[in-house]
Amino acid sequence: MDVSALGIQYINQEYIPFSSSQATTSVGSEESSGFEKLLKKAQEQDTSNISFSSAKKTPIDKTDKLYEACMELETFLIKNLIKSMRSTIQKNSLIDTGFAGEVYEDMLYDEYAKAFAQNANFGFAEMAYRELAGLR
Repeated sequence: MDVSALGIQYINQEYIPFSSSQATTSVGSEESSGFEKLLKKAQEQDTSNISFSSAKKTPIDKTDKLYEACMELETFLIKNLIKSMRSTIQKNSLIDTGFAGEVYEDMLYDEYAKAFAQNANFGFAEMAYRELAGLR
């Protein structure tokens, strides 16, 4: 079996897929000119209707039940993030690995997630609230 036909590059050899170098340069120039056209078209598009500032957005009612549910969603997501990060670290004997230890760790991660959701301002709850309430 000829392995050079599979497209494998050897350390001391260069694999050329075409018989002439002109075929590779013509394909490359067509691709680059197409990319340049797309790039110019994207630059010319009007982006004035896109609002990136938060000052123009409708304020969020943080006493609303929907917002509280969105905060619980954010807390849940952060807790899963913390749990998955913790699972990458080896266990030690500081915390009991039995059922009580697992319950303790789960409760500890709940409290960490609540504190992070209240203080870190990840923005998951605000995004979910705006989407569900129809605010833009």
